Amino acid sequence: MSKLALYGGTPVLNAKDVPEEMFHWPIVNDAMRQAQLEVLETGNMSGTDISRKFEKQFAEWHGMKYGLAHNTGTNALISAMYGVGLGPGDELICPSVTYWASCTSALGLGATVVFCDILEKDLQLDPASFEAHITPRTKAVMVVHYMAHPADMDAIMAIARKHGIKVIEDVSHAQGGHYKGKMLGTIGDVGAMSLMSGKSFAIGEGGILLTNDLEIYRRAIRFGHYDRIREVYSKEEVAATNTVPFGGQKFRMHQVSAAIGLEQLKKYESEIAEIDRAMKYFWKGIGDIKGLRMIYPEDPGSDKSGWYASRFGYDPEAFSGVPNYLFCKALCAEAPGFFSGCNFPLHKSEVFYTTDIFGHGRPTARLYLPPEVDPRQLTGELPVSSVINQRVLGEPWFKHFDTQIIDRYIEAVHKVAENHRELLAEKTEEAAQGNIALTHRKK
Repeated sequence: MSKLALYGGTPVLNAKDVPEEMFHWPIVNDAMRQAQLEVLETGNMSGTDISRKFEKQFAEWHGMKYGLAHNTGTNALISAMYGVGLGPGDELICPSVTYWASCTSALGLGATVVFCDILEKDLQLDPASFEAHITPRTKAVMVVHYMAHPADMDAIMAIARKHGIKVIEDVSHAQGGHYKGKMLGTIGDVGAMSLMSGKSFAIGEGGILLTNDLEIYRRAIRFGHYDRIREVYSKEEVAATNTVPFGGQKFRMHQVSAAIGLEQLKKYESEIAEIDRAMKYFWKGIGDIKGLRMIYPEDPGSDKSGWYASRFGYDPEAFSGVPNYLFCKALCAEAPGFFSGCNFPLHKSEVFYTTDIFGHGRPTARLYLPPEVDPRQLTGELPVSSVINQRVLGEPWFKHFDTQIIDRYIEAVHKVAENHRELLAEKTEEAAQGNIALTHRKK
């Protein structure tokens, strides 16, 4: 009988033996329950008083002047884009490997998305690729602190300032994280992030924008917060348009989310500290396995806050050519919670090249570009982004420092690594059948 559970062996740890709280998120307490109940009972779901209190405290936590609560992270990001003046004919540079919300809204503003490559070492925006993709039309860069890891903000800011480009930080994967002692979302011109229930800082559904720039803040309000326009614009400025939002949208945060957010602020740092302790313990146990590489910032004062959707490097050559999806399949048979790959590289999607989204009769991405300019050529080849899904795995996201459980996961990784050659037969069979498929994380 095979040693691997995938082929009939005994699993190291069955799913039923893993305490539910080990992976349950967010951690809900009585204060959170009471906070949302008060909002519901008072009928105050659509007000702004609680949301204003939340955004004020969130901004103070980051040492920022302005915070603006949104109903989704996607809308916080488009508000940031509009806030920096992104519009028709402009180009937004964005790493290809990220969630679509980081950049797709730019198309609705008339801008074109130009993708740059990432670095395999940390999965973050490659500063050299960023600079290589700059054109006279480049207005802003979307810096995604991808999968909880901070991007190289020193290099990015230097390039952006050299070329007069606005910097937007997407902190949706790394709330509360740091780069060389500075909080993420506070280094560029504006930061924005999702706060939906799956994120490290989870409030149900919502997002928030942070900036020290009054004009960015004013524009973000003008775009989708009609009920707050008079607070930041004079009577003369609103005389002709009244309080009609320029984006024609309502981005106000639901106050149940804001109430939960206020309670999360009280306990978030202690919870992610325990996550950090658990994840580092796990890596201490598997860090000596050749072919597996923890992705964690090396700079003092930098961290991986919350470890949201964290990935680690996988070298198939170290495992006799076994592909990551098959190695992951074996891991999941031994203990639940591993997954392979990462986000689909967006530069492979026709949405950003040939799709006529709004019925203009020509591709939306080309609508305001000079006729001779091809968005596909602006992006070009991105060698790391194109193959990174084959080079990473995701570790279980432990929410508690339970060494008895984590030790079993460590044992599972060692077991698969030591017996990986058993997977070669399945690799050969699947390749022959043309049945190669990625293993996806259950959401």
